[in-house]
Amino acid sequence: MQVFADLHIHSLFSMASSRTMLPGPICTACREKGLQVTGSGDALHPEWRRMWLEFNSQDYEILVVPTTEVEDTNRVHHLILAETFDTFVELYERFLPHSRDIARNGRHHIRLGGEAVARIVHECGGFIGPAHAFTPWTSLFAAFDRVGDCYGAERPDLLELGLSADSSYGAPVSDLAGIPFLTNSDAHSPDPAKLGREFNGLEINRSTVRTVLESISRQKIFMNAGFFPEEGKYSSTACIRCYTRYSASEAAGLGWKCPLDGGRIKKGVADRASELADGPPGERPPYLHLLPLAEIIRTTYCISSPGTKKCRDIYQRFISAFGNEIAVLTRVPVPEIAEVDPAVASAIDSFRNERVELFPGGGGKYGSFRLY
Repeated sequence: MQVFADLHIHSLFSMASSRTMLPGPICTACREKGLQVTGSGDALHPEWRRMWLEFNSQDYEILVVPTTEVEDTNRVHHLILAETFDTFVELYERFLPHSRDIARNGRHHIRLGGEAVARIVHECGGFIGPAHAFTPWTSLFAAFDRVGDCYGAERPDLLELGLSADSSYGAPVSDLAGIPFLTNSDAHSPDPAKLGREFNGLEINRSTVRTVLESISRQKIFMNAGFFPEEGKYSSTACIRCYTRYSASEAAGLGWKCPLDGGRIKKGVADRASELADGPPGERPPYLHLLPLAEIIRTTYCISSPGTKKCRDIYQRFISAFGNEIAVLTRVPVPEIAEVDPAVASAIDSFRNERVELFPGGGGKYGSFRLY
């Protein structure tokens, strides 16, 4: 059985999260997106655990994998997955002496290094790996050059690429050989432009959390899907104030300080991945580049935001007609899409045939695109 899974999201208890990031809206969004599996997000938070345990996700036919994200003392973010919420009760007790915000915030700061965090997770039976590993803030490769420099003897079970990277960025890094790559949304909102904007295709033999974890550990990932890397906020090396883009050599020559406004120049993911590459690309599952349907609608009609009523109304017409967004983007014939909206159908036809012009993001500003 093949399923689509977004394994990194957050709750309303995380900083900068929507107040609608609740179990019901999350599962509704998963169904509209075409996901069968979601991470719970923030599973160390006691109240959030209680909310999931009292909620019946099977009413939505969604499988929930207990997950959370934590930050270690080196400001590296880690994604943690476990088979049951009871594991996170144990992790809560183990991390409690090392965290001041574990009972309050959704994404917790743990005053331990990556190796110590990973050891505790492994002792409790969980999975762990770097979140958004190539991002120039709070990530593995922002702080270290090698996996072992962060995790020591505790080899990570997975690596999340992040919105500004695809598999081709990690495949030539020999240090990552054998570590499964995941692509997740890191969503703080159930909005269709956020949740499920990146996801994984997994082979499982039955719908249980254990088989989802086994599919990751056994690398039964048949596809990663998500942004073109250029769409990410940190794709290119750029100033974090004015977003002016520079080559890595130009930025180094400027001392990583923008001459236009004095802002800090932040190294982009593409340049960082190029630094780390040290061999021929290893074999990885195919990566499907997608543009969120809500963003395609917004661009087609020059709408200010995918959250506007017009954009939502058009989006819902597609969901009503075809069941879910992934089907619209990948499987439904263009003539059938045109029966709902000819302009969007033309845009999707352009997208499927790679008639896309990308304008890379950088410095914290998302990239953009144009469809021909």
